[in-house]
Amino acid sequence: MAGIVVLGVTLVVGVLIGLVMRRRDGRLRAVRQPDQASTDERARSAVTSGDIGADLGERATLVQFSTAFCQPCRATRRVLDEVAAMVPGVRHVEIDAESRLDLVKRFDVMRTPTVLILDHSGHIVKRASGQPRKVDVIAAIGAAVDGPSHESSH
Repeated sequence: MAGIVVLGVTLVVGVLIGLVMRRRDGRLRAVRQPDQASTDERARSAVTSGDIGADLGERATLVQFSTAFCQPCRATRRVLDEVAAMVPGVRHVEIDAESRLDLVKRFDVMRTPTVLILDHSGHIVKRASGQPRKVDVIAAIGAAVDGPSHESSH
């Protein structure tokens, strides 16, 4: 009898964890910026073209961490390419997570695809683990372009 109870509890916990993960999959969430960060600290936290091996977009950059056998990575690549082609000044950069473990560690990438949305100065404003929806990426670009770091540069 105890075995059946343990099995039942295990199944319920597994289903709940699965539902939570499914709900969060691909959801773009804001990245908290330190409130009291100095200009020097913010500059050090920015992602540069040297970090990712490609030029940043004039308005925003979509950084995608992928692996060779990741099926959702292919679909994510298509979505991000389409968005970058639609929105002037936005660039999509794909990084092979297996060959850039330094960046995987720095940006706390736990799975692929992981997408980082950078503003014009290279600060991460949104991130998603899993395949994001196109409409969410477009909205996140709006936040990157119109965000506080953009306003402070004028």
